[in-house]
This record gives sequence, C-alpha cells and structure tokens, in this order.
Amino acid sequence: MRELSGKVAVVTGAASGIGRALAVRFAAEGMSLMLADVDPGGLAETARLAGDTKVLTQLADVSDEDSVRRLADRAFGELGAVHLLCNNAGVYQGGHLWTRTPEDFTWLLGVNLWGVLHGVGAFVPRMIEQDTEGHIVNTVSVAGLLAGPRAGGYAVSKYAALAASQALAHDLIATGSKLRVTALCPGAVRTRINRSERVRPFHLAVAPTPDGLDQQSRVDAAADAAVDAAVDRGIDPARVADMVVDAVHEERFLLLTHPEYETDLRRQTETLLAGGLPAL
Repeated sequence: MRELSGKVAVVTGAASGIGRALAVRFAAEGMSLMLADVDPGGLAETARLAGDTKVLTQLADVSDEDSVRRLADRAFGELGAVHLLCNNAGVYQGGHLWTRTPEDFTWLLGVNLWGVLHGVGAFVPRMIEQDTEGHIVNTVSVAGLLAGPRAGGYAVSKYAALAASQALAHDLIATGSKLRVTALCPGAVRTRINRSERVRPFHLAVAPTPDGLDQQSRVDAAADAAVDAAVDRGIDPARVADMVVDAVHEERFLLLTHPEYETDLRRQTETLLAGGLPAL
C-alpha cells in the first residue's frame, strides 16, 4: 500500500509503546485513526500526541470478541472504511513453562493470540469487501521465532500469532484479495511490555508469592531485572513505527527490528534441520 494519506488506520494497544508510536507516525502520514486500549489515560495522551488528524478512541479488550467487534463497528461506521489494521496489543510474563498457571495462559493467549484472531475476524471480511488496497500488521515478537528459557508462555502465544499471520497472508493471496500482511517481530524496544501486570484483569490474577522465601524467588527476581535492563536499553518505538510504514509500502511480510536476529534465525534453522536444539 503506497499511499497512506487520507486512509484510515486502526491500532490496538495504542496507549503506550509501539502502539502509540504507530499512531503518531500514521497521523504524520495524514491518516485518520481509530485507537483502542484498556488504559483510558494513556489512550487520551496518544490521541493528544497525534495532533490535528481525526482521531477516535475506544476502550477495548482484545481478548473479548464482542469488544473487538464493537470497535470494528464504530471504525467502519464513523470513519467509513479501514485500510490499515494493526493488531498490536500484547502482554508479557516470564517464568519457567511448568510454573505457568491456567490463568497465566488464559491471559497471555487471550491478548497475544486471540487479540490477533478477533481483529482478523472483526475487520478483515469488511476490509476485503471494500476491494481496496489494505494491510494488516500483527505485532508478534522475536519470541515468536526464537523460543528461549523463562518465557515459554509468552513464546507459545507469539509462535501462534506468527502462524496466524502467515496463514492469513496465504489465504488473502489465494483468494485474490488486495490486502497484505506484515508480521512485526520486535526485539528489545523501550516500551512497558515488562510491566504488563499493570493491565492484567482481576479475574485472572493469582496469589502473589512472598519475595525472598527460597532460591527460586531470587532467581526469578534476577531474571526479571535482566528483562527490565534489556527493555531499558531497547530501541525507540518511533524507529519501529518508521520500519512498519516502510514494510507496508514494500508489502514485506516478516519485519525484524534488529538485524542480528537474521543471523540467529539462520543458525536456528540449520540447527533444527540437523536435529539439534537451537542455542540462544
């Protein structure tokens, strides 16, 4: 999709981080915006930062199909069309795979996978009916390509989101649609993804474990601190937004935000073909 000016973009997870950067970048391109999040204060601030372009905001929980369908109804109803859909909302939780509870997986899969699937179901059929150029950007993660220790639940959700994105891209081409897909796989970006617990629903909360009771608690704290440091050293979300605009223009499917991941992905493929476990 070469021309963005005058078109309509929908961004979920727009209250901060990559979502906010996408909204500001799209506004600079002259697009009208439909922004969604569960954080009303952050959403209002993003709308302010978008400037003079037309902006609608709506509280929406992407893990809830009805919530996303209401978002789509309003976007098409008040803006007339949707040309660029960014299924961007995401949450993170660390920890060994065997320590994840059913509530953890419900939360991670609800936002990271079902958020994408609900967005596709609510928006894509109507985008196809428009019969115009359009694009879907699904925010996956490099964890959807390279699964490592202490992030198993997150990786499961992101691998599935990547599979959904790839299948969607093939389905659109096979049916002759003008829509294209980008799977955005960011690495370390200066966002608040490492503070995802702030938006965890109360009904999926789990009883906290008292700090410092055992060696595992200390290991967990050290691992969380390492994640915090990596996020703090990450690239500016505005750089990611620039990459996304380029990917939409170029109809690029896989978008890696860090060039070193190309080498890691090649090494992983070679190791897997040899029957080995990829090292990180």
